[in-house]
Amino acid sequence: MVLPFDWQKAVWGDAYVRIRNIFALVHDGYTLRQAAEVAAGKAPKLIDRLDWNGASDRFKEQKINHGNAIKLSTWERKYSQVVFDAIELLTSRNPPTTPAVLIDRCIRQWEPGSRTRQERARNLCQFLRHCVDREQMPSIWTPPIDLKEHIGRKSASSVSHKSHPITDQQIINLLSSLPDTQVGQRWADAIRLMAELGLRPIELLYLSIKRDPKTKQAYWWCSYEKRTGGGITKPRRLWPLPLTESDTEPSGKFAVEWNLQSRWQAKMIKLPPLQSGNGAADSIATYLRRNTGWQSLKAQLESEGERLSCYSFRHSYSVRGHQRGIDNGSMALAMGHSIEVHCRSYPWATEAGAEAAFNRAYSSIQNVSANSRV
Repeated sequence: MVLPFDWQKAVWGDAYVRIRNIFALVHDGYTLRQAAEVAAGKAPKLIDRLDWNGASDRFKEQKINHGNAIKLSTWERKYSQVVFDAIELLTSRNPPTTPAVLIDRCIRQWEPGSRTRQERARNLCQFLRHCVDREQMPSIWTPPIDLKEHIGRKSASSVSHKSHPITDQQIINLLSSLPDTQVGQRWADAIRLMAELGLRPIELLYLSIKRDPKTKQAYWWCSYEKRTGGGITKPRRLWPLPLTESDTEPSGKFAVEWNLQSRWQAKMIKLPPLQSGNGAADSIATYLRRNTGWQSLKAQLESEGERLSCYSFRHSYSVRGHQRGIDNGSMALAMGHSIEVHCRSYPWATEAGAEAAFNRAYSSIQNVSANSRV
């Protein structure tokens, strides 16, 4: 590599500045030749020579038809916009010259620590890795492994979007507020299924009944595969946890029988349209927002500093399971995620386990004390 400076004392200052700039660029990850071109003001030309649009088309084809293939709707919803935004920046008159700068410029309009920031950053990094690994673009475009500094953390004053569980009685009261019409009962059945089976809204579209080949016993099955940062969750057997309703009798409570499995097998359950708009969760939320019972329950939770969403039915399933003594591992399996995710997402899981463990310890101490007095 030869710098375009004469070997004269008069130009040593310019040469020194150029060398310092090249050194800094190499330190940032450029090769020596790339650093020299960028320092010489040739970075835009260097970037222009890369076929970003063609790489985008091939990345889309790779994501949809190979590997852990995604649906076209998933591409449009989660990948298309951030890749388009990146290409607009990379082909502009003043393009970013490092992946770190590109990532920051593609995500900075969203709140630090938000789910949208996470998704855009991770999906953009997938595109950049594709460009380096499969398109033979310069290694300078290899994205960082650790994205924490880009995604950031929510400020202490930011509003949490995490939803909270609701009680069985609150769910039953909400169902009673839905209109007693064919349409209203379809939405009611969707809520009943989410609450009794602990479903994500999207999983309503992946329900079926299977039969054990040995016992001939029928059981619920969910074929949904959730793609996460840690991989893909597996299809799973579902374990119903019936809700309990308050009773005027001295017994206190009784299990609510909705006969969901038998009604499903008899094709008596017809779900409402869940595939329009932005998916099942958005469809359910749109319907419930117009319901007075939902509005009242939401106001009640907000007055207690909590948030209501259509995931609250799934959260209630987790609370119900731990109240009935089901361990973390079994609940995590039933809900379709790892124990680590379960304990992180459902703090009452660890709290319930700790409470039960200490209650057993107190009980054993009391028994020992009682026996010693006998």
